[in-house]
Amino acid sequence: MVEITFAQLHGWLIAFLWPFCRITGLMMTSPIWGHSSVPRQAKIGLAGALTVVVAPVLPAMPEVPLMSWAGFGIIVEQLLIGAAIGLVMRVTLVVVQAAGEFIGLKMGLAFATFFDPSSGTNMMVLSRILYMITLLMFLAFNGHLVVIEILASSFQTLPIGLGRYDPAAFEMLARYGGTIFSSGMLLALPLVAALMIINLSLGILNRSAPQLTIFSIGFPAQLTMGVALLMVLMTDLDRFLERLFGQGLAFLRGFIDTLAPLTH
Repeated sequence: MVEITFAQLHGWLIAFLWPFCRITGLMMTSPIWGHSSVPRQAKIGLAGALTVVVAPVLPAMPEVPLMSWAGFGIIVEQLLIGAAIGLVMRVTLVVVQAAGEFIGLKMGLAFATFFDPSSGTNMMVLSRILYMITLLMFLAFNGHLVVIEILASSFQTLPIGLGRYDPAAFEMLARYGGTIFSSGMLLALPLVAALMIINLSLGILNRSAPQLTIFSIGFPAQLTMGVALLMVLMTDLDRFLERLFGQGLAFLRGFIDTLAPLTH
């Protein structure tokens, strides 16, 4: 008869539970697996499957009782690390969504919005289209596999139960949020600049010929030119997204390395 002691059961449980918490934190905040259209059962099942694959090659777990305040602190710690990794990828992909907001405002499409269940707010149609294209391109570039690889390697850089982290990493993460505005405006700048020139030209035309009102020719001209320029922009979108994904994944690796304390 096979006998299992409490120590063995406790060791198996912490070897699965604590890595599972870090992976679950990523699943909750990632823009791909954390999407509202993905069922919770699928998220939990995928997190469990990844844990089963990763757990055998992880470093030794700390000798901490699971049902204790220290064990609860490790659970919270792993959830925060996984959520931070997912937040980095969410910031990276939201750049294109912000660019769609900037372009839509200048094209006069601010009224073309609908409720987005993933964010719980109204989103412009153009932003939604660009965001879905970005998600598909991220999958085409195998970005999701690279994120899983970085997550698995994070257990070596940030072992479970490390207990001390460099606070400069969280400041770096907060500053990385500015990428939403800088890179988003960089993508939208050609269209925004061209549409601003059109607005200036229409303003001069309206002053010289008042009968040509902005409502009769302004909005059709902005929409027509906006769609034409958007078609031109789409031809170079893949190169921009490739560079954006590379920067996001490089920052993710640097964030994990910075989060590890210098004494480690």
